[in-house]
Amino acid sequence: MSNPKPSKDLIGKGLRSLLQNIDTDLKNTSGSLKSEVVEQVTTSARIPLADIQINPKNPRRDFDEQALQELANSIKMHDIIQPLTVSKLPNGKYQLIAGERRFRASKLAGLKDVPAYVRQANDQQLLELALLENIQRENLNAIETALSFKRMMEELDYTQEQVAERMGKERSTVTNYIRLLKLPPDIQAAVRNGSITMGHARALINIDTIDKQLYVFKEIQQKQLSVRQTEELVRKLYKGDKSSGAAAGSGAKNDLPPAYQKIEDNLASHFGTKVKMTHNKKGYGSISIEYYSLDELNKILDLMNITVG
Repeated sequence: MSNPKPSKDLIGKGLRSLLQNIDTDLKNTSGSLKSEVVEQVTTSARIPLADIQINPKNPRRDFDEQALQELANSIKMHDIIQPLTVSKLPNGKYQLIAGERRFRASKLAGLKDVPAYVRQANDQQLLELALLENIQRENLNAIETALSFKRMMEELDYTQEQVAERMGKERSTVTNYIRLLKLPPDIQAAVRNGSITMGHARALINIDTIDKQLYVFKEIQQKQLSVRQTEELVRKLYKGDKSSGAAAGSGAKNDLPPAYQKIEDNLASHFGTKVKMTHNKKGYGSISIEYYSLDELNKILDLMNITVG
């Protein structure tokens, strides 16, 4: 019995039904959405923070201040990876549709402008259609696909199941793409620029701490590991393999209390490298920051505002 081909068929039906309700001036002669329309909806532009207003109808009011500060620190280093979404107001300003946490953290980080998608009023069907067509592009990288799925969930109120149904994909596929957005910024950037593949990223997703994720990421880069070799390294990491554990320094059990494990993870994310922290009951401890080249050392020193010579 042959397996059905859900992707093209389901997407095709979705596109056809949506296209029936789209204004003709947005479509080309073949009846599909014009490429410039897709580009306008799916391409972000930098907008001054001072021109963006928070939607007063947004039900969310409470934000974890510590988490906001952590995000602000990450934004200082890496900018915003997932753009905000705004709509243009008659007065030339913009109203926030999605991304209030990123908006607030950007203010804390001292940014003057932020990347944002500009939505038109009442364009739910146009947005969905543009995202559907955009995701079908062959040159779309895994992070761009993940961001498109995330937009469908944030702006169209879709569940992962609904995104999977609209895209003709398995729910697990959508879940794996969205999980990429939880990887440290350095790893996301590597997926974007093609330094590592989706297969590498999937292996890194299953690692439970940022510290270990960054260690394996460095190994992939330095040793040009294949996906299979990366998966094997991850397995050894968790089996406590002596040869791997000695090299990684990660085979041993981490006895840090949860609060200090979070500090260790935040430091690893901040410096973009492996950080090892120890802490005993008397309040003594140590922090070890690894680097793998002089360029990485200089980057760490810059982040610590240390000048040499």
